[in-house]
Amino acid sequence: MPKTLPRIAVDAMGGDHGLTGIVSAAVRAAKNGTPITLVGDEYMIRSELKKLDTGSCTIDVVHASQVVTMEDKPADAMRKKKDSSIQVACRLVKEGHADGVVSAGNSGATVAAGMFIIGRIKGVLRPGMAGILPTEKKPMVLLDVGANVDSKPEHLFQFGIMADVLARDVLGIKKPRIGILTIGEEEGKGNNLVKSTYNMLKNSSLNFVGNIEGRDIFTGDVDVAVCDGFVGNVALKLSEGLANSLGNILKGELKRDIVSKLGAMLAMKAFKRFGRLVDTSEYGGAPVLGLKGIVLVCHGKADSLAIERAIEMAARFVKNDAVAHLKEGLAAHSEIIERKV
Repeated sequence: MPKTLPRIAVDAMGGDHGLTGIVSAAVRAAKNGTPITLVGDEYMIRSELKKLDTGSCTIDVVHASQVVTMEDKPADAMRKKKDSSIQVACRLVKEGHADGVVSAGNSGATVAAGMFIIGRIKGVLRPGMAGILPTEKKPMVLLDVGANVDSKPEHLFQFGIMADVLARDVLGIKKPRIGILTIGEEEGKGNNLVKSTYNMLKNSSLNFVGNIEGRDIFTGDVDVAVCDGFVGNVALKLSEGLANSLGNILKGELKRDIVSKLGAMLAMKAFKRFGRLVDTSEYGGAPVLGLKGIVLVCHGKADSLAIERAIEMAARFVKNDAVAHLKEGLAAHSEIIERKV
């Protein structure tokens, strides 16, 4: 466990909503006890801080002269924008001045900076990006959601190990139930990637429950769904789109006539509770697992609340010493990986 409170470096220049929401989220997180380092244009950041009541918050500012845009390719950003806010934030972690990074900027550039600046944990073949989704019972982990489009069985197996740690250390699930997302529940269903991964997970000490289908994700009967980044990203975006569309359809129906409007007013509290349950801002963003420090990628459209929740999640990851637990989990299953590799 860390001897001091974890310090989170926040990329102040990323995201669609601009600097104001990010800085205000960082201030709220700092007031709740998380030391913050805001990274970006120092003049702009300090101008925003002057508008807020920072009190005795622990907030530092580190200047970065460049910004990675959403149009920048990750490789170009790494090579041409070495003083970008995301690269500077990752160097703070590498040099021990921060314990984690939160960014709502270019996700590809953020993952690349994490990999090449902070570095992978020894033995990690590929870092994975985890989505945390609401279910009927409690949040669950979907891994990978886009960091690796083409994966091998040993990659998916490691995703299962890493997602198990995230579910335990961040979501507080004592013995996460792990399944492989595929096209049928029966053993043997799926492509060669799924079949090979199935055998590796079956021979591990993880709480593996077998194959699961897309419909099983939101029942709450599984805590981790393992898949490659292509499948995971499609599942994640489909889920987000469905939640938004259902909300819009429901609003339209509730405004259809006077009786519906009256019913909506009476059920307003229930609708608000439902909205919080399906709102992805409740979980902040997508942690990149397998690095020597936590990097958390927020959606570009993330609002101030989502940024604040992401900072809280990053701090919880560090407080619970999740990186050490990742190393332990990987070491405990190294023989299975070596046999496959």
